[in-house]
Amino acid sequence: MHIKKALVSKGMGGFYFDDYAAIKAGAKPDGFIYPGKPVTAGHSKIRQAGETMSIILVLEDDTVAFGDAVGIQYMGVVGRDPILIADRYIPFVKKNILPLLAGRELTSFKELSAEFDALQIDGRPVHTGIRYALSQAFLDALAKVQRRTMAEVISAEYGTQISKKPIPVLAQSGDDRYAAADKMILKKVDAITQGLFNSVAKVGTKGEVLLDYVRWLKERVEKYGEPGYRPVFHLDVYGIPGDIFDHRIPDLAAYLMELEKAAAPFPMRFEDPIVAKDRESQIQLTGALKKELADRGSKIELSLDEWCNTVEDTQMAVDADAAHMIQVKTPSLGGFHNAVEAALYCKNHGVQAFLGGTCNGTDQSTRVTVHGALATQADLIYNKPGMGVDEGYMIVYNEMQRTLALLEYKGEQAAS
Repeated sequence: MHIKKALVSKGMGGFYFDDYAAIKAGAKPDGFIYPGKPVTAGHSKIRQAGETMSIILVLEDDTVAFGDAVGIQYMGVVGRDPILIADRYIPFVKKNILPLLAGRELTSFKELSAEFDALQIDGRPVHTGIRYALSQAFLDALAKVQRRTMAEVISAEYGTQISKKPIPVLAQSGDDRYAAADKMILKKVDAITQGLFNSVAKVGTKGEVLLDYVRWLKERVEKYGEPGYRPVFHLDVYGIPGDIFDHRIPDLAAYLMELEKAAAPFPMRFEDPIVAKDRESQIQLTGALKKELADRGSKIELSLDEWCNTVEDTQMAVDADAAHMIQVKTPSLGGFHNAVEAALYCKNHGVQAFLGGTCNGTDQSTRVTVHGALATQADLIYNKPGMGVDEGYMIVYNEMQRTLALLEYKGEQAAS
């Protein structure tokens, strides 16, 4: 099957682009808006509407497939590509990418994704978000041509076994971390909550605000959770505790264990308690914290996200035993085959794989991630897009359940 025509359209993301550096430096919100000047290159505001682009493939039989170019909430920092503004990149895509797609044969997801991921225009790699969109479109197209689910396409090409059960979900809440936690409890979400603890004001100058939140969260689960509901308290803290304690590992470990004690009996996982200046420092400091916690008898798990922007970054973190879990931040890795390979590297080396992404993604990028998570038997997946809990959780949960039902049916048909 060949691609007859390729198109591009402008779209909206599920959340917003935020200037991470400005917020971490103390920018104050006025309602939902952050007034003031951004400090990260490419941003026109500290918080601005998330944008996307769809790359659409019309096949020779008029089947239509597509993938969405998305940028994460925090672009242009910790080694990531700049903010993805559709009007800036659509002319580039029309001139340099679409002509390469027309007439191409759909060979394999892995081959096509890797080829376009390595593409350079004027000596420079293509933006990770665009490469991400292309790989989604190839995967969607091949699934439709082969009359398979996207999970089956990935499984066949990588020789994996598709999970027979849903992948645990981590829910995001944004700043509405109290009402949103109630939603998560009612829906029995597996891991709660990615509460946007991205400034000292939200954590406390001595960590006291976050401690109070953990105490509240425990009480809320115990009061309203159904019998047997035992979520993981997974808190992404954006390196703020590390900043508060000036990267002093013993002091930071002691503080995290105070939070662990407050959460008991619920298990605790912290994402990025430290954010360092570069990849090597990130791996070294997180690994040192992991060892310190283990030496003190803590059962806290650490999830590493920042500076894990490539398969190589993931491999280095895994090989260094830097964390219990790696968030494979799907848009940051470019072609989706990279996310698949990074997740499999984690799984094959005894580290948990969190197939993450961004609240600023789309329904399509989310569905693709679901299939990747099932095909790699990932240990965790985000609810996405958006920060409202309900909408993103619905997309993730329903796509998983539909896919599992289809695969069960196919298994029954094959056995009969």
